[in-house]
Amino acid sequence: MTEQLLQFLIVCPLVFLAGFVDAIAGGGGLISLPAYLITGLPVHNAIATNKTSSAMGTAIATLRYARSGYIPWREASAGIVFALVGSTLGAKLALMLNDGIFRIVMLVVLPLTAMYVLRGKALQETEEREAYPMRKTLVIVMAAALLIGVYDGFYGPGTGTFLILILTGAAHMDLRKANGVTKAINLATNVAALAVYLLNGKVLLPLGLTAGVFSIAGNYIGARFFSSKGAKSVKPVILIVLTIFFVRELLQILG
Repeated sequence: MTEQLLQFLIVCPLVFLAGFVDAIAGGGGLISLPAYLITGLPVHNAIATNKTSSAMGTAIATLRYARSGYIPWREASAGIVFALVGSTLGAKLALMLNDGIFRIVMLVVLPLTAMYVLRGKALQETEEREAYPMRKTLVIVMAAALLIGVYDGFYGPGTGTFLILILTGAAHMDLRKANGVTKAINLATNVAALAVYLLNGKVLLPLGLTAGVFSIAGNYIGARFFSSKGAKSVKPVILIVLTIFFVRELLQILG
């Protein structure tokens, strides 16, 4: 009972912080996933439960974008289909790795992801380019959704940032459309991966649902108190959480 209470006390505030960071500059997954792992949860349970809270936050954000008319449904619908396939595959691949190997993989992948997402231009607005014909745009969106879907189902942090960079850079979508399509695709990848983890009994529902409420609250407050400093203002927070996670996992592996 004490151990479960400690999990809630560690995870919920950090997931709230992750939602707040996500609303300001993106990259919240770099806080939320390590938050679960810091409590000592097995890797698969941590990733699966994180998908629960992430899906709740993403669903609210996607609904808000849809009601505001920011999602171009032709591009988004094509991406959603491939995102569902990719994320399902990624989650199944993740379940094939045992806990010890997965922890070693994450000690390599997480810092690399963080380095890329936290680069100066990664969390800033990208330059808008001349739009491609619809057919070419759809092909790129579908390929990106499949590729990033596999990544999100397998692991996850940085998914939104990677999608926006691909959609604006490779597909030449303007930033508003790219954000809308990203929200729709990200919700699809979260739901698909969550379904796989639920069917395999990896989700800790009480913790995930409670943390999801904190994620929604963090996103809401972060959106209201948007900082013009963007990524620069949240980098120290992300780096502190990542350092705690990295040291703890390294000691556990060596011990």
